[in-house]
Amino acid sequence: MTATCAAALVFGVVAPVAAQPLPATAAQDNAARQIAALQRFKQVQTKAESKLDSRLLVEQKLRRDRAAAAAVPRVQTGAKVSSGGTVLVDITADKVSDDLLGSLTKAGAGIRSVSTDAGAVRADVPLAALTAVAGRPDVRHVSEAAGAITAAQQPRAGVPAKPESKEQKAARIAERVRAAVEARESGRAAVVTSEGDRAHNADTARATYGVTGVGVKLCALSDGIDSLEVSQAAGELPAVDVVPTQEGEGDEGTAMLEILHDLAPGAELGFASAFNSEASFADNIRTLRRNHGCDIIVDDVLYFVESPFQDGLIARAVNDVTADGALFFSSAGNDGNTGDGTSGHWEGDFVDSGHVVGKFAGTAHDFDPSATTQVFEPVSTESTSVPVTLHWSDPLGASANDYDLYLFDSAGNVVAFSQDVQDGTQDPFELLRTPATGAGLRLAVVKFNGQNRYLSLSALRGRFTNSADGLKAFTTPGVTVGHSAAKQAFSVAAAPANNPLPFDLETGDPANPRGPFPGAFDANSKLERFSSDGPRRVFYQPNGTPITPGNVGATGGEVRTKPDITAADGVQTSVSGFRPFFGTSAAAPHAAAIAALVLSGNPGIARSEVREALVNTAVDLGPAGFDARTGAGVILADRVLAYTGASPQPRALAQSPKVAPADGGDLVDPGDTVAVTLPVTNTGDADAVSTSVVVTSPTANVVITPRSQGYGTVAKGQTVNREFTVRVPLSHPVGTPVVLDARVTFAAAASPTRGTFSFPVGRPSPVAQTFSYTGPPVAVPDISTVGASVTIPVSGVGPASKVTFSVDGTTCTSAIGATTVGIDHTYVEDLVGTLTAPNGTSVTLHNRNGGSGNNLCQVVFDDSAAATFASLSSAVAPYTGTWRPNQSLTPFTAVQANGNWTYKATDGAAGDTGSIRAVSLHINGYVTPPPGA
Repeated sequence: MTATCAAALVFGVVAPVAAQPLPATAAQDNAARQIAALQRFKQVQTKAESKLDSRLLVEQKLRRDRAAAAAVPRVQTGAKVSSGGTVLVDITADKVSDDLLGSLTKAGAGIRSVSTDAGAVRADVPLAALTAVAGRPDVRHVSEAAGAITAAQQPRAGVPAKPESKEQKAARIAERVRAAVEARESGRAAVVTSEGDRAHNADTARATYGVTGVGVKLCALSDGIDSLEVSQAAGELPAVDVVPTQEGEGDEGTAMLEILHDLAPGAELGFASAFNSEASFADNIRTLRRNHGCDIIVDDVLYFVESPFQDGLIARAVNDVTADGALFFSSAGNDGNTGDGTSGHWEGDFVDSGHVVGKFAGTAHDFDPSATTQVFEPVSTESTSVPVTLHWSDPLGASANDYDLYLFDSAGNVVAFSQDVQDGTQDPFELLRTPATGAGLRLAVVKFNGQNRYLSLSALRGRFTNSADGLKAFTTPGVTVGHSAAKQAFSVAAAPANNPLPFDLETGDPANPRGPFPGAFDANSKLERFSSDGPRRVFYQPNGTPITPGNVGATGGEVRTKPDITAADGVQTSVSGFRPFFGTSAAAPHAAAIAALVLSGNPGIARSEVREALVNTAVDLGPAGFDARTGAGVILADRVLAYTGASPQPRALAQSPKVAPADGGDLVDPGDTVAVTLPVTNTGDADAVSTSVVVTSPTANVVITPRSQGYGTVAKGQTVNREFTVRVPLSHPVGTPVVLDARVTFAAAASPTRGTFSFPVGRPSPVAQTFSYTGPPVAVPDISTVGASVTIPVSGVGPASKVTFSVDGTTCTSAIGATTVGIDHTYVEDLVGTLTAPNGTSVTLHNRNGGSGNNLCQVVFDDSAAATFASLSSAVAPYTGTWRPNQSLTPFTAVQANGNWTYKATDGAAGDTGSIRAVSLHINGYVTPPPGA
């Protein structure tokens, strides 16, 4: 079949004078009618409808209009409408206001996440209410929730597995924790180590240089860490600093953390989910750096909306943290490359085919660079259920050129489409998904109106291949997009460490490569055939300013050389589903951990020198020099550390002091002299030599003697104590703590370290005053970050010496909807409860604990309790008794208690609801000394 005849299958309803007439066919007429039907929706839509995702708009209309549905019999909008008639959407607004959130709630929406910085809300909204939401003047756009994928390489799914219920998941994890503890206690457990540790020479590098990652905090973003507790019970992972409520769902994050710990066992670890929304992902990147002190951040997630041509929300967050001194590593992606013939990517200037499309408007793009015209891009038969993205070279939020994307079968039926409006305020983006089955599929790009632009068309995890009916596939390099292509990010390609990928990417593919384990990578090592290629052409600065004004075509913008480096995948972890772990998801944490060894052995090293070391020492895997598949090549830890040098570093840290009044009393009064024993522990990789400590206080008129003391050499892993004398002035107010600042100096680049401690002054009142919420029950919205809050006013206390919190109730029962309990809620483990003091200090009391049982009643959260609330299981529901909270209540001591306290409950999983009914604060103040005392 000629390209012209192929075009006739779809196009040629109206032809320009210069165009060759197209022969009429049944398929052509069929396609013309269907495109006209879809364009009719676009042509007549209202202003509010123009702000609504075209797939959602068409889904609404097809459900209401049988005639419209009959006109496009095979079309699939892709809209995921729940059995309750709701759709998960992303709403962008001028500002996320209480009024906007209130109107969404009133419309029956469940708020999933909110980003005030990005002006974004993710919510589950009734399909029928979407047009009204879009019609608000403060709403810019409503789109189906932005999809995302991790970069784990898994076989194509067959029949979808039955979703696991919350109860089944909790039982599965509990059983695995039990088994891990039993195996460890019996001595049968063997810690699993990534083969990448050996293949990268990281094991020998640690032994040679004596560095383990000490002094560095490594943090990951992925889907979730469901099995974190299992890995910790098995001895695979230490404590992990998880951003509150951002544990996510899934286990790729757990597997990434295991790789980080295998190669850099001395580093601290942190985690946050990247899967709540695009805006939430960006917020969490900044949170990990600013609030959790992460030195190196690594992720493996791509959002489909991420622009190839301008740094979007996530890439700008990467820019922020790298400008602040963090290193950022990101998976290059598993979307194939032209070198291996595995790519489903084409980019280039729009070429007008001369074929007008549909009844109203539009000309099709010509993919064929020769004199032949071809308006289709054929998709391989096995490219099923893959997202297809179309981006073009307009600035984000300001596209006035309207392009649309259509997917057809070989008979000319429209199978899927995306035809959003771009009239000056929208993103230059369209998205559709291929069906679960089908052969002979082909894509077409239509310029509905506007100027010619540079296009990027990607079938992510799919492939463009020649069709059986004569269509030729056209591919170009450069499928790596989004924040992985940020200037200062390290985009990481993948090479197998050990066994080859155990399945074909597509039927009939060549054999997948094998790695060097138990040897190390060398120049003969091979790249994974799925690893995404670069480079990445970018047309706009992050703020939307053109890089080359007037030229946003194939010769404009700037070209970023991506990916940057290559690292190991195909490695073992202990995490179910990631044994082995293939994909650039596994490669990125290997590279990040090697960078942690560099920072550990070189405190204060310039980040530019780290990049120089990784790039300059990489082993070339492709053509000489940098190439668009492997970057600089595969990195080896020993070569990198030989380049930078490294020495084991001590890390002397002041610990919580022991306080003893000189008069032998059990508390400190104003005017007392206090013996303060201050421990210093060396958690580093080497002895801390010439260690000394200076103790000062910002508290008025406090005298400390001696001001400084020598601690001598604090050996690796050891603790040394010294005693200081602190005199508290007689005028010191009762209830105000004495604050001590300790500066620990030792012979190392990481010196000094600092710590701040405090001790209370005054006699705590033995009497706790109780303050209760007295309002009506407040419903906790299902799976909503907005949650429900109640206010508890406090007066007449002054500084607090102790705080406990209770969930009350008169008669305890696990009955659904019980009115006699403090909190009635089915499946208590859905809930996160936080308590906030008048000064803004906040403590998490319970965080997704308790299993599937119902209701909290006569529960007391008290730091002195023997067991934690997290240890409870559904077997003891309704939950009663006294328990330690998730976080200590100590931050509330010495807080000015008078004012409004807030208890907030949020629900983190769907399907269960309830209400806050009766909760109380119990606060001890201080005994007021008699006059003249």
